Parts: sequence; structure tokens; C-alpha cells
Amino acid sequence: MKEIVILSGKGGTGKTSITASFASLAENKVLCDADVDASDLWLILSPRIIREEEFRSGHIAVINKDKCTECGLCRELCRWDAISEDCVIDEIDCEGCGVCYHFCPEGAIEFPEKTCGKWFVSETRFGPMVHAKLGIAEENSGKLVALVRQEARKIAEQEGLNMIITDGPPGIGCPVISSIGGASAILVISEPTVSGVHDMERVLQLADHFNIPVMLCINKFDLNIKETERIESFAQKRKIPLIGKIPFDPIFTEAMIQGKNVLEFAPESYASKAVQEIWRNAQAFLTDLGT
Repeated sequence: MKEIVILSGKGGTGKTSITASFASLAENKVLCDADVDASDLWLILSPRIIREEEFRSGHIAVINKDKCTECGLCRELCRWDAISEDCVIDEIDCEGCGVCYHFCPEGAIEFPEKTCGKWFVSETRFGPMVHAKLGIAEENSGKLVALVRQEARKIAEQEGLNMIITDGPPGIGCPVISSIGGASAILVISEPTVSGVHDMERVLQLADHFNIPVMLCINKFDLNIKETERIESFAQKRKIPLIGKIPFDPIFTEAMIQGKNVLEFAPESYASKAVQEIWRNAQAFLTDLGT
């Protein structure tokens, strides 16, 4: 089983559009949306949810008024000022550290597990997909990413599928680290801007740190030829395979508005053919890894 994770280092570079296009090109695959903070692959794939589960992680303190004597010890110990004068805990300010729970002399504070979001198993026109939705301002997105990837692997094993295509989160933080552990390869999407090159370099450093094979493609390459040449030179010096370039084309946005990927929307376009070439080169890269 192979898993390719599509990353960029920043949002808006085209990860989801390319993932959705790969979905129509790949065979025997499971789709995984690991961008749990802002999942949007479903906008293109229109999934039909067949399983929905709550995601629980961390704890939050709750005061039982029947037991509370309002001694004020919890309020003194709370470093987050999350407890009011009348001994009510603010759920937003509470960090779930558990100090009040452990030191309450009356045992009046409960410490239940917190529901942070939901995760889903869905059917799409291209096959099964696992995705999630983290609650607003909730933490532990790395844990939810790990859960989503784990469920995608389970489905692949149960159904005898040999490919997982993962739409990764932006940046280089905890969710991204959680999205690449154990992956077969990373496809980094870059764009020819100063910030795009900077963020690309950060993702490549992360892949190198975790010793994960990486390949590169440039989206909107014709917006700034000078920066495109800079990326090409960088890839050549670092011996990173540059597997394709995609021109700037509004049809990606037009396709998304119609709930389609670019191959469905404009199969004969230059952009579609560029994406197809990138997929062929990515397949060849994955095949070479196994030899």
C-alpha cells in the first residue's frame, strides 16, 4: 500500500484541486482529507456520509453545584482565571489542566472528556473518503489528523485498495507532522512567489528531517517566470524531482464552483493535461521507491 501526501507550506497553492484531480486518475484508492481545521475536499467531491463519529480529546472542568461549598480554592489555583466569583467555569478560558479537579477538597469538580469535533467516512463518485471537522477554536488537530489517516488505512486494508491519496494541511506545524508520518512520499505544491518559495523550503526541510521521499511541482508557473526558474534551480541542486508545472488558469476555480475537478470540467485543457502528466510522474516515482 502506498500513501502520497500533498502539501504546500501555505494555503491557496492548489493542494485540494490537485488532490481532487488525482482522485479521478487513480485506481484502487482511498481519499483522505487531513486538513481537519478547514476541510474543503468535500466541496468538490460531494461525499455521501455513511458513518459519523465524535472526536474526543482533552478534558474540561465542570463544577457540581450540589457539592460545591464555594471555598474559592479552585479560583485561587486557576492560572487561567477561568473560574468566576460564583464558582462557574468559563469553557473558553478553561485549558483543561486539571488542577482544580485534583485539589478540590469536596470532590465537587468533574473532569469529563471533551468533544472537539467529528470525523466521517463517506462515499464519493471516485471511491471512499475519510474526512473530519474540528470544532471552532479547538485544539488537538494533530490527533484528529492521525485518526483520519488511521481510518483511511483501515478501509484500504479491508477493501484491498493499494493507494491512499491525502490532502494535507497547510504550514509545517503539528497537523502537518501528523499527516506525513509513515507516508510513502510527499508531493509539495509550490507557486512562484517569494512567500511560496520560502514556504516550500520549510516543507522540504520537514520532509528531510523525517526522511520521507519528496517530489515537487509548480502551480501557476507562468505568473512569475523568474521565481519559477529559481525553484527549478533549487530543485536541481537539491536533487528533488520536479515532476511537472501547471499554468495559471481560472478553470480551476470555475470547476470548483461547479463541484468538479479540472479534469471533469475541462478535460482537453492545457491545465488538465499538465495535471495528468504530474500524476503519471508521481506514479513512476512511487514505483521506483519500491524497486
